[in-house]
Amino acid sequence: MTAMTRVQGASLACAARAAGVCCVVAGIGAANVLVGYATSEEMITKSEGYYQEGVASLSGDRQKAFVSFQKSVQLNPNNTHSRYALGHVYALQGKLSRAEEEFRAAINIDEDYSEAHTYLGQVLANQNRWDEAIKSYRKAVTNPLYHTPDLARFHLGRALAHQGDLQGSMEAFEDASTVSPANVPPAMIHLELGRVYDKLGYTERARDALKKVITVDKGGEYAAAATELLARLK
Repeated sequence: MTAMTRVQGASLACAARAAGVCCVVAGIGAANVLVGYATSEEMITKSEGYYQEGVASLSGDRQKAFVSFQKSVQLNPNNTHSRYALGHVYALQGKLSRAEEEFRAAINIDEDYSEAHTYLGQVLANQNRWDEAIKSYRKAVTNPLYHTPDLARFHLGRALAHQGDLQGSMEAFEDASTVSPANVPPAMIHLELGRVYDKLGYTERARDALKKVITVDKGGEYAAAATELLARLK
């Protein structure tokens, strides 16, 4: 699962300022506002606690994690990382429409949530909604603060190749290969690059990319695929 560490704090600051104003205007009204503020703060804190509980349970007990993420969202519907986590579990369960709903909910709260854009793209691609997936991947990489842009670029490259845009696919894979530290195994990226280079007629580039795969993935499945493709190159 990708990083999910976005904390919602702006609403608390606004509530605090509002409470201060009401205190000046009317003491009783201020007391009511402060009670509401405390309740809201408590719910947000509990929501985050359930999220952390879900993350801790995810690898060992997915159902328990799922329940924790649900409780987190019930307490704070604007908890973007809990929305993302729910989407992740739904995706693992094969419930792609529900996963899509959660990722879109997270994006509606935070339009720059690149991780959600990327995962949404994968969910859309798995439904053969390739043009929508491409749009989602492109949105992910517009955020300069995105920590794993090679993941979005890799999936973008595969989606573009599927749609017949080999030039765009090549550029996406090349961009993905420059990200350091890498979040996508370099062997995966260079294997896809080798395939695209071959289709574009760039035989020497294809050979170089496939040789890199064999070097970094000695004895692995990517190396085996690269070796097979190398043997077919003219």
